[in-house]
Amino acid sequence: MNSLFDNPQAKKNIERLYQCKLDELPISYEFLKIETSFGDTNIIMTGPEDKPPLVLLHGFNGCAPIVIEALIELVNDFRIYAIDIIGQPNLSTETRPSMEDNSYGQWMYEILSRLNIRDVYLVGISFGGFISWKTLVFEEKRISKAFLIVPAGIVNSSPLTVLWHIFLPMRLYKWRKKMKYVHQFLRALFTERNEFSAAFLSKVFLHFESDSTSTPIITEQEAQIITTPIHIIAAEKDLLFPGKKVIKRAQQIFLSLESSLLLENTRHIPGLQANKEIVEVIRRNL
Repeated sequence: MNSLFDNPQAKKNIERLYQCKLDELPISYEFLKIETSFGDTNIIMTGPEDKPPLVLLHGFNGCAPIVIEALIELVNDFRIYAIDIIGQPNLSTETRPSMEDNSYGQWMYEILSRLNIRDVYLVGISFGGFISWKTLVFEEKRISKAFLIVPAGIVNSSPLTVLWHIFLPMRLYKWRKKMKYVHQFLRALFTERNEFSAAFLSKVFLHFESDSTSTPIITEQEAQIITTPIHIIAAEKDLLFPGKKVIKRAQQIFLSLESSLLLENTRHIPGLQANKEIVEVIRRNL
């Protein structure tokens, strides 16, 4: 299998940043590797073993420590399984399943089955939200509730907005290798300045083959298959998945939608205050 990294040292550097971020977090944790049909998947487990299981799925070009940090206040409420999504710059296999079929849903179902966990609280952020609804469409019987946060695959932004604010800074950085373009990218997507993301993404953009495939949009027929209670949290100033449009369409297509929340003055990546609001939504539904 060809690597998604352009050289072995770049992969090691990204893995080092991953480990440094994880070790900064005020948690005890353990790693677990799960074999799936799509390759080995790395999982970080933390939180009391007697608490309800909560599965965390990070976003595009991300890794598990990032989503643990964002929702760190939940560590004592749940047994957390933070999954490194395959085909992303993290510790899982570099295999990248198709987004057009139910491959990601099958992958997640295999993980839940092999972990032997039920009544799961599934929390997906951005691309993790896309994988969450793919999982619910494929097989939802192990999932108690699903929380889709700034989720991909409900609506899209205009192509011109994404091109100008997202892809152009990435391309300019790869070409000119000046950090100002990374910071331009971060300002478009992040509510607050994030030094780790600047360091991490500056290496990812240069040395990792990101997936440029457009994320499919869930159909009304797919959405109405789902019976699991769904909670949608969207961001008002999200350039990728505009919050008001996300909530409006979610209310139209999900028969099992239990609640929706629009995070005001928040970009695609929420800040500290918005993360507290997300934590409270999840806690209220324990």
